[in-house]
Amino acid sequence: RGVLELAFTRGRYLHRIYLFLLLFDPLLTVKMILLEIHNRILEETLLQRFNSEKKEAVDLTVADFDGVLFHVSNPDGDKSKLNVSASIKFYVDLKKHGVDEYMKKQYGDLVIEPESGQDLTLQINLDSLPNNKAEFAHKIALLKRHCFGAVFDTFFEHQIKGGTEEKAVVHYRPDETMYVAADKDRVIVIFSTIFKDDDDVIIGKVFMQEFKEGRRGSQTAPQVLFSHREPPLELKGTDASTGDNVGYISFVLFPRHTAGKDRENTINLIHTFRNYLHYHIKCSKAYLHCRMRARTTAFLKVLNRARPEKKNVEKKTMSGKTFTRK
Repeated sequence: RGVLELAFTRGRYLHRIYLFLLLFDPLLTVKMILLEIHNRILEETLLQRFNSEKKEAVDLTVADFDGVLFHVSNPDGDKSKLNVSASIKFYVDLKKHGVDEYMKKQYGDLVIEPESGQDLTLQINLDSLPNNKAEFAHKIALLKRHCFGAVFDTFFEHQIKGGTEEKAVVHYRPDETMYVAADKDRVIVIFSTIFKDDDDVIIGKVFMQEFKEGRRGSQTAPQVLFSHREPPLELKGTDASTGDNVGYISFVLFPRHTAGKDRENTINLIHTFRNYLHYHIKCSKAYLHCRMRARTTAFLKVLNRARPEKKNVEKKTMSGKTFTRK
């Protein structure tokens, strides 16, 4: 057991263990899930309120990825209205790239002056809901997605118009950033993300290699580059996060990804990529630990069964006398 644990904790052995399990364990080859782009708790809460015949007071705070907090409440105690507010720590960075205008485009008159301590507020009148309440609740639950989407939408438009010298650096997490730039023929997106353990870097490299292999099978896939500790040249002169424990994932998006019907899907996928990557890294580590514990337990059982019996065993008779059986 000590040998196996040592092999797992030493980074240079981890990729060998991972690849061994990948090749010989069919359970590890299941399809990786995509994270939902909307907040399910927010959607279900709103839908419950929309379908309820009785209007009740509500005061709910919901957490999301990247430190985003949603607050659902009744303005001034008016139970016929709902305020859905979002507190987004990096909203200042988003405002530089047209997030206010983009939210007006998505939600129209629902956007009102933000509540105290909030960055964005939507107000819903429960007496004048649309016919498709489920679709409306889902749209409100996409609030965080649309905040990220504003940056991508702006730079996708810059690319269509021939590119721009403007760059976007969004500090969406402490010590982590997202860089976006648009040239005339491509949009470059670079995630600077923290890898706290050496194991995370190795598993991350395995995932990135799979992205490269996937591009060989589909020429329409975007180019994906991964580097560790050495930041891409595009980040030079910017305030994007850099450091020894920082990994850099670069996406090169071409016009086929940024225009037409594929634009929205590109935004849906790329804005959740950081969380998608770390989620699956954690799942892989948990799975590896689980499989190694199970395999170690099996090895110990084999060793216990193979243990020879002692030849000289001292036993007692009914009268209390002892004798040795040879």
